[in-house]
Amino acid sequence: MTFPVIGVVGGGQLARMMAPAATALGFEFRVLAEGEDVSAVSAVSTSPVGDYKDLQTLLEFADGLDVMTFDHEHVPTGHLRALQEAGVNVQPGPDALVHAQDKLVMRAAIDRLGLPNPVWASVADVEALASFGDETGWPVVLKMPRGGYDGKGVRIVESAADAAATAEWFEAMSPLLAEAKVEFSRELSALVARTPDGEARAWPVAHTIQVDGVCDEVIAPALNIPVEVAASAEDAALRIASELGVTGVMAVELFETPGKGAGFLINELAMRPHNTGHWTQDGSVTSQFEQHLRAVLNLPLGATDILGPVVVMKNFLGGDNQDLFSAYPAALASEPAAKVHCYGKAVRPGRKIGHVNLVGTSTADVESLRERATRVAGIIRDGRAPAEESPRISEENA
Repeated sequence: MTFPVIGVVGGGQLARMMAPAATALGFEFRVLAEGEDVSAVSAVSTSPVGDYKDLQTLLEFADGLDVMTFDHEHVPTGHLRALQEAGVNVQPGPDALVHAQDKLVMRAAIDRLGLPNPVWASVADVEALASFGDETGWPVVLKMPRGGYDGKGVRIVESAADAAATAEWFEAMSPLLAEAKVEFSRELSALVARTPDGEARAWPVAHTIQVDGVCDEVIAPALNIPVEVAASAEDAALRIASELGVTGVMAVELFETPGKGAGFLINELAMRPHNTGHWTQDGSVTSQFEQHLRAVLNLPLGATDILGPVVVMKNFLGGDNQDLFSAYPAALASEPAAKVHCYGKAVRPGRKIGHVNLVGTSTADVESLRERATRVAGIIRDGRAPAEESPRISEENA
């Protein structure tokens, strides 16, 4: 018996971070990359460049694979069905993945399952949007059903008068998804994994902090969350995975709504490793990246126990510093316990280029952990230590 060959469509940081897990388990790992300079190429020896929107390219990439999986949800659903018809083992399959590709399909499925959903509607034009807002109250959240990520494809519409400014969106895509704007205390993430045979495991529900629509920090587990709310959120994610036939890792992004209904509403789904699960690399017995590979290969899943009372993940985006490595001496000296993960991307302002994980010894340390992780991330991003740092740290970075 030979070790399996796994192919990932998409060469971003998620594919890059699956590679070490595949290597450790002895799997052959290939990536269909969007270009020669994308994140995963430098970490994966077999990384042909091709267009994931071209079916023939996908079929050629599939040759010799034991399983095909993804680091994004943008492969056309019709292509996924054609791959299956050609005998390709696609995980997750198109019937499941469409719920992460199309937010209107997702909303309808959450309603069908009887799980907590915001008030929503499919709106075909400006007039339908205005009617929805008048009925549910303003402001309204308008979303493009397909193609959005990290806050892109989402806008807040404040009033019926403002709805007219959305006409160009309807010209680009119709219908769109309209949602009542949710009043929430914080955002949560329920991360699970499931195999084709139906084995499923969940990680602790995490608290996620978004800045300008982009995940900035994650605290795992979410602190001060009622036990019944955490259990209900975990159960909802496991039920979605089971009922929709999800395979691999799935993140269910949630709004916490204390004292209302189940205590949360479902925001969005992602059927792949997810930014809100990066803490698992250093804070869980099994990382989301290893678990995803196990799951799509229908192998027994790993334990999801957390490795400390609390774990903090801090993203860092592109800033002024183009030479990230030049900041490593100061960054690593400032916090020896920090685990730094850099994505090998060209630096651009606002672009995700890495993250920092820290495992704490007590939940009481969470604010200290956040500050320490933020300091490390900031040194790498800016190429210098903050002004309040000791002279020794600043000199090491000079």
